[in-house]
Amino acid sequence: MSQLRIVVADDHPLYRDGVVGTLRSAGLDVLGEAESSRQAVALVARHLPDLALFDVDMPGGGIQAAAGARAASPATRIVMLTVSEDEDDLVAAIEAGASGYVLKGVAGRELVAILRQVAGGDRYVSSRLAFAALRRRDASEEDPIAELTEREREILDLVAEGLSNAEIGARLSIAEKTVKHYMSGVLSKLGVTNRVEAALIGYKAGLGRS
Repeated sequence: MSQLRIVVADDHPLYRDGVVGTLRSAGLDVLGEAESSRQAVALVARHLPDLALFDVDMPGGGIQAAAGARAASPATRIVMLTVSEDEDDLVAAIEAGASGYVLKGVAGRELVAILRQVAGGDRYVSSRLAFAALRRRDASEEDPIAELTEREREILDLVAEGLSNAEIGARLSIAEKTVKHYMSGVLSKLGVTNRVEAALIGYKAGLGRS
C-alpha cells in the first residue's frame, strides 16, 4: 500500500501534536496541520490528500470543514475525531460527507487502523453511537428493507453486523467485487448514499444481531 497522505485539524496544539506524531510514526504522510475550519478546507484544497482528520468542535466548526473539504476534494475521505457523542453531530457529520466518526478516547494504534480502513473505502462509526442514531430514523417506515432480494438482505445483515466487503465475501464465499455490486443495489433501494446509513436501517429492522 502506498503511503497515505493526510491533513489534521484540531485547535488544541498539544493534542494535535500527539495525533500527528502517532500518524507519522505509523508511516502516514502528514501534509499539514490546521486549527480552524477555514485553514482545514484550505489545506485540503491545496494538497488534495487521501484523508482529512477533523475535530468537530474547532473554530468555524468541524462539520462545516467536512462539507467544505468534500466540495474542494471529493476524493478525500474525511474522518471526524471528537469527544462529542451527540447524535446530532454524528448525523450532521455523515450528511456533510464524513466517512468516519471516532471518539477521542481511541488508542493510537486503533486510530491508525481505522484511518487505513476508511482510506480503503470502508466507513467507521462507533457501534454505540450508530445504535443511538437509530432513534432518528423515521418511525413511519414500517419495512424499509422489503424491496431487497434475499441475497441483498443477507449482505445488509452482515453490514449491520459490522463486516467489511472483504469479510462479507469470505463469509458468503463470493468475490468482494460481487459484494460491492450487491451493495450498490442495497444503497439504491434503501435510498441512502453510504453503508453507515444502510447499516443503521438494517439494525433497526432487526438485522446484524446474530
